[in-house]
Formats: sequence, C-alpha cells, structure tokens
Amino acid sequence: MFLGLLKKIHHSTLPDGCRWQNLLYDKNGKQRIGTDLTDTYERVLSELQGLDGLIGAIFTHASNKISSPEKLGKLIAMIGSENWYCIEGDLKGAIYEEILERNGSDSKSGAGQYFTPRALISAMVDVIDPKVTESVANPACGTGGFLLAAFEHMKAQTNDQRKLTDLRTKKLSGADITPLVVTLASMNLYLHDVGAQTTPVRCMDSLEKQPEHLVDVVLANPPFGERPAGASDISAMRDDLIVSTKNNQLNFLQHIMKMLKPSGRAAVIVPDNVLFEDGAGEKIRKALLSNYNLHTVLRLPSGIFYANGVKANVLFFENGGPTEDVWFYDYRIGIHHTLKQKPMTRADLQDFVECYCCGHLEDRRETWSPENPNGRWRRYTAQEILERDKTSLDIKWIKDDEEIPPLRELLQDIDRSQEEISRAAAQLRQLLAGIDDDGAEGGL
Repeated sequence: MFLGLLKKIHHSTLPDGCRWQNLLYDKNGKQRIGTDLTDTYERVLSELQGLDGLIGAIFTHASNKISSPEKLGKLIAMIGSENWYCIEGDLKGAIYEEILERNGSDSKSGAGQYFTPRALISAMVDVIDPKVTESVANPACGTGGFLLAAFEHMKAQTNDQRKLTDLRTKKLSGADITPLVVTLASMNLYLHDVGAQTTPVRCMDSLEKQPEHLVDVVLANPPFGERPAGASDISAMRDDLIVSTKNNQLNFLQHIMKMLKPSGRAAVIVPDNVLFEDGAGEKIRKALLSNYNLHTVLRLPSGIFYANGVKANVLFFENGGPTEDVWFYDYRIGIHHTLKQKPMTRADLQDFVECYCCGHLEDRRETWSPENPNGRWRRYTAQEILERDKTSLDIKWIKDDEEIPPLRELLQDIDRSQEEISRAAAQLRQLLAGIDDDGAEGGL
C-alpha cells in the first residue's frame, strides 16, 4: 500500500531522496535492482514516517512487507505504469473514497468499524451547518469522512482565497488511535486538497488527556464496544470528566462535551445504551440536560452500518444550557434498510433535515399529535425526561406491529451464509477433482 501512496503523492511534496524516481534509479541514473532496491525502499519509508505534518501522518508506522527484490521490482513496475497525475483532483478523491467504502463493506477486513454511511454524514453536516470561519474536529476520525464532508460544505460558502487557505490548513482537526487508519485518513484528505504540507489528522488516543484546543463544531462517530487491548485506563488519567467510567462511548461523549467552545455545537453518533444506561450514563445525561442544550435526538434503524445489528442515535447539542426541550425524530420504527438491497440514501433523511429547521429552531413544529400518533417528529420537555426512570432518552411512541421485515433480513443472512457454503463446497470439489486427476486413492 505504501508504494502506491508514494507514487500518488505529488513529487514536490516529498523531500529530496524520497521521491518516486529516487526509488527507481540511483544518483547515476542506474536502475535499482536486488538488495539495493529493497534497502532504498526501507530507507525511504523510515525517513518519511519520521517527518512532521502530512507526509509523516500518511506514512505512520510504514514498513516494507516485501522481502523479495524481484517481487518488489514487479510491483513497482505495475504501479509505475499508472499515469496518476493526469487524473483530476476531485476524481482522485472520489476514487479513493470509493475504495474506502468498498473496503468498509468487506466484513472480512474488519474495516467497517471505520466507515460511517455517507448519507448520514451528509445530513448531519447539513443541519450542523459549519461555517467557513469555524473550527471543526473529530476525536475519532476514522478515514476522515466527517472532516471531508464539513470541508466541502464550508468551502462552498466563499471565494475568499485567504479563508479557503485557512480552511485547508487550520480549521479542521482529527485524531485516531489506529496508525493504518491515520494513514488512510491523511491520504484521503490530501487527495481532496486538504493541506499539502500539514495534515489535520494525528495518531493519538484522544481520551488520554484534556482537549488541547476548544472548537466550534464536533462531528463524530466514536468507536462502539470496548477500548482496544492495552489502551490506557481513562478513569485513572482524567480528573476533568463528569464521572469516572470504563464505558468507551460514555468517555467519548464526555470528552466531546469538554471540546466545545461556549456556544459550540456537536453531532455525535452513539449506541442505544448511552440513552438508557444507569450509573455513569444517567449522570452524563443529566449533565447534558442541565449544562448543555441537548435539543435533538435522531433515532436510527439497524441495517445502515457494516457491523450487523447496530442500533444507534445521533445526539445534537450545544455548549450552553440548560436544555428546555428535546426534539426526537424516530427514523427507526417501521424503517428497514440493508447495505446492498436497500441502502439508506440522503433523500431518506430529507424529512428529518427539514423538521430540524437549521438556523431557526424556534420554528420547529411537531408532526406527532394525538390525531397522528405515528408522526416521527415529537417534542419532550427537559423536565419530562428528567422525571423519567434513570433520565432515559430511550423514548418510543410509534407502534410497530410489522414482523415481516426482520424475518426478511434473517432470510437474507441465511442466503448469504448459503452462498459462502456453496463457494467453499465448490473449492473443495475442485481440490478433490485435482486429487482424483493425480490418481490418488481413497476419499472423504
């Protein structure tokens, strides 16, 4: 992978001695072969990963996985045959995004945990509406989807070159704990013309310390599940959080609350347990309602994430409270999506975007009423929620009697399993056929 990145990065961005031509030829113009080739490649990777800024981030923990000079030479020749520079920048970025999405959809790769549906990102960015002069951050940025969506939204607001330069170099920031993901995010941003010399993405554990800088906007889908093996115990490292807990999602939510400037705003994807978990969860929800304006909750259906069975929500809040009303949009009950047959689109979320009333929240009007009990947009006062058991935000009002779609999804899972079994059986038949052709005796 790092060979491809080395070829695709514009030569002027790379330091002398570490460019594509330096890998191919020595200083006398002689083509590198044998151990000279592998040694040079390893030297280049070592130098690049030690750099600051964009290049150092792209080559984070880079290493040579190809020990054979012959194989490395063939791979270099294959990559070198691509005329990458003739492709327009926007197209290169789009191609890279498509590669990331396909990789995310591959359940075997495990990359789906880093990929948030782009339709959901687009809707979140539209209603949060980051301005070109504002700072935007994501403390668990994955491959950079939120930062890129914010960048595209913000750059369309001006033709002022000074503001656009600031946007590309200063206004965006992200972090991720996984080195390979930092590489993917940095390259993704680079191909979308975000910073040629500096990168907004750092390889770090965001939860280990207090935010270094407060920001105007946070857009994030923090990782679900447990913290990575060997990660620090946050409860022992942070004394600024509302409550000490080992729950990864609750720690990220607290961290994001601390990241916001006065009047700063956030849109954060969280799993269902954040809405109803007692103990630390209840204390954090009370803090959100008392000290922040938790004005909107978007309830999401299953079937939109690459991890199976995930039920999630988006919390929209501002630094500055207390909360008066919480508006819920139920895009879950009676909604059924699958990743391939019926993926969620941006159009599916348009009604939510319109109900949200970005920039004029005072004009919100419920679509729910006693006469329309299945209206998806409903208001609850903060006091009503505070009086609920455990201050639970796990609120449902739409009746769901439909059982067929979940059964259909189960049948689709069975079909996929059957396909995998059929492929394995076919491979086994080919293997047995080869054994029989060789005259082997016996069978299975």
